[in-house]
Amino acid sequence: MSPRSSTLCVLVGVAVLAICLATLNLQRGLMGSELSDLGMLALRDVMNTANKSQPQPQFQKSTHSESADGQQTKTKQPLNIILLYGDDWRHDSIGAANTSIVQTPFLDGLAKQGMRFTHNCVTTSVCWISRATLYTGQYLSRHKSDYPQKPLWYEGWDDAWPQILKESGYHLGHVGKWHFDWTKLVYGTFQYAKAYYGQHFIPNMIGGGRIHVTAKNEKDSLVFLKTRPRNKPFMLSVCFFAPHSVDGTDEQYFPQEESMALYANETVEVPISATFGAWRKMPPFFREINEGRRRYKIRFDTAEKHQRMMKNYYRLITEVDKSSERIYKEVEKQGLLDNTMFIFTTDNGLFHAEHQLAGKWYPHQESIRVPLIIKDPRMPKDKVGTVNDDFTLNIDLASTILAAAGVKQPDVMQGRNIADLYLTSDPKWRNEFFYEHPVHLSSRIIPASTALVRKNYK
Repeated sequence: MSPRSSTLCVLVGVAVLAICLATLNLQRGLMGSELSDLGMLALRDVMNTANKSQPQPQFQKSTHSESADGQQTKTKQPLNIILLYGDDWRHDSIGAANTSIVQTPFLDGLAKQGMRFTHNCVTTSVCWISRATLYTGQYLSRHKSDYPQKPLWYEGWDDAWPQILKESGYHLGHVGKWHFDWTKLVYGTFQYAKAYYGQHFIPNMIGGGRIHVTAKNEKDSLVFLKTRPRNKPFMLSVCFFAPHSVDGTDEQYFPQEESMALYANETVEVPISATFGAWRKMPPFFREINEGRRRYKIRFDTAEKHQRMMKNYYRLITEVDKSSERIYKEVEKQGLLDNTMFIFTTDNGLFHAEHQLAGKWYPHQESIRVPLIIKDPRMPKDKVGTVNDDFTLNIDLASTILAAAGVKQPDVMQGRNIADLYLTSDPKWRNEFFYEHPVHLSSRIIPASTALVRKNYK
């Protein structure tokens, strides 16, 4: 690992034996192919306004939300909530981390207006499982959605925060990547939805030609904000596809033309562990057929390729930063900053050639540690602009969103309200967590992994 990496530990390494999976109740067979799924363009534009005629609930001026440990946090009124959600974006790929050349001035500024969480991690590092966890607040072993074309987490839809917020009177919007089938169940929950992912340039349904996926994310988000009903709180999820690669292509990353001058004269630092010797130290069942190894050869196996790929990857990140700023400015223009929570995070991390690997899946911090910034109008002044190094997890996002809405989380959720870390004086937070990932395709391609993660061990 890079010497700049914090001491994030993995006590229990990669496990591939079926008996281990059975012990953890993870023996459910092989998953469907991520390779074909992530290369697919899923473009659906959905608008559901069936509930406009329903009477609007009367919100109390003061409500209380209960966190997972029984503590209560006071909310003057249900907050508007905007989730800015990146894809394949690890913890140190923001300017505020001061570890790379990437430029994210808006996100850096958002951190100064809120709190940045340096040890925010995912409990399973792959796109669709992380998203099921986002909406349910549950580990994979509970929501069981290890197959993207079979979203078993829909069976508990009434306990997922989109449905709970709808029932609580929120106007819901979703823009961008969903990764699961867009069923009638989902259609009936979101009043505004534009769901698509898989390519960086997609057909422009209005005006013809092509539009970059990040530009469309921005455009659709602004439409939601400008057309939303003014008498209801709102929740908008902006699920950027960038900076995820376009799988099945040689170039992988396709930024917008106006971004190509960025980083042109910079040199991306190569990780110290990007060596064949580091690869040879991986467990013996990591062979050349391993998916992380295969993707390394596509992206990083020459010095020139490494520079080209990483610069385009960073360009995509800077584009997301700029679009996020325009979304923020629209909220500011509408005078809503004092009642709107912003959450920026991502679905999983990514190897940038460490151990001569690419991709994610495994319980190294490059894979499981992701950025998290929260700007909350309830945040005490002495907490604004500070950094927190507690273990926050993606299972906590659902709890945090519901608490901001003044709604108690259902018992099936396994996370905690992250706001307790800045709204309470002694939250008694976790100091370790369990990580899990199932076999994908086969144990030779993506083996299963489990880990107990602490800060003082590797």
